[in-house]
Amino acid sequence: MSDKMAVIGDKDSVFAFKAVGVDVFGAASEGEAKERLKELVKENYKVIFLTEDLAEKLQAFLERYKTTPYPAVIPIPRSGQAQGFAMESLKRDMEKAIGADILFRDGK
Repeated sequence: MSDKMAVIGDKDSVFAFKAVGVDVFGAASEGEAKERLKELVKENYKVIFLTEDLAEKLQAFLERYKTTPYPAVIPIPRSGQAQGFAMESLKRDMEKAIGADILFRDGK
């Protein structure tokens, strides 16, 4: 089983991932990110981080990966520009997986 991990997004946001062994792929547009994501799925990447601006634009496309164990597509904030989409996505996924809001009970 492959344990490859990748990150897709603007260069400023994803470059630091290279230092911890994650494969880094720049994407300046929604179309570039979608094509790269398809390639990474074919190459059996298990975890794919995607900057939240791109994840939000590709939300409908990403739904297909919510019902499969791999790849896990995880939205992350852009460098210095958190929009809240990544946290909201995590909250929804956790509620769906365990049936309760254990992370954000106090509304934060």
